[in-house]
Amino acid sequence: MKNLLDTHAVLWFLNGEKMPENVKEMIIDGENYISIVSLWEVAIKMNIGKYTFNGGFSKFRELVRNNGFRVLDIKDEYMEQLLKLPLIHKDPFDRLLIATALTEDLTLITMDENIQKYDIDWVW
Repeated sequence: MKNLLDTHAVLWFLNGEKMPENVKEMIIDGENYISIVSLWEVAIKMNIGKYTFNGGFSKFRELVRNNGFRVLDIKDEYMEQLLKLPLIHKDPFDRLLIATALTEDLTLITMDENIQKYDIDWVW
């Protein structure tokens, strides 16, 4: 399965935090992607003290790559998809993740209930 991990999902996975076992297995066994938007979000939120990660941002980035996550850059097509989304979720990071998942036909791994309201393949 081809997965796009929401920012919290990749943080929890890499930090070894409690996640449903089936979700961990999907990540371990799947082809996994994260958006450059998630790296951006983590950097911003670490800077303001909202997120912490053992070893800081450099360690986070290193673990992303060492665990085989493919980092997706932002494409123009994502913006076109984003413009079609209803305004259920106002968080710009999450809206771009939704547009990315739809455009790339990826299952979004998230526990965000607002994301789950979109017509998108999601798990958790």
